[in-house]
Amino acid sequence: MEARIEYSRVVPQSVQPLVSLHMQVRESGLEPALLELVKVRASQINGCGFCIDQHTRMARAAGETEQRLYAVSAWWEFAFFTERERAALAWAEAVTRVADGHVPDAVYQTARTAFSEDELISLTLAVVEINAWNRLATSLRWLPES
Repeated sequence: MEARIEYSRVVPQSVQPLVSLHMQVRESGLEPALLELVKVRASQINGCGFCIDQHTRMARAAGETEQRLYAVSAWWEFAFFTERERAALAWAEAVTRVADGHVPDAVYQTARTAFSEDELISLTLAVVEINAWNRLATSLRWLPES
């Protein structure tokens, strides 16, 4: 498989809004490792190899362990994810799969227990951001580093 279009060569400014959103999320005060777990999980759901590769590397840099990164695809089966992480991962899955029936009230209630309103907005923006990157990367076939 080969990449389709190199956006940075054709229209380098095209992703500036996503970069700005990324900076806002990064400066939100949410834990960097938590954000990376959420981005890995959404990228797994969307089948985005480029983003899985990038965000697992970033998660390791933020202190995540190999065991937890391998387990994130079935996070609900593992007791070592905290309640806050579980709420974030459930929220990320529901927002990513919004076409399957919107975000369930139970998922929202769990997220509201674990996150303040400001934090939940920032978490939602993080999920929106990674879903946008996933759609760019999968449609233009950005390739993971080898």
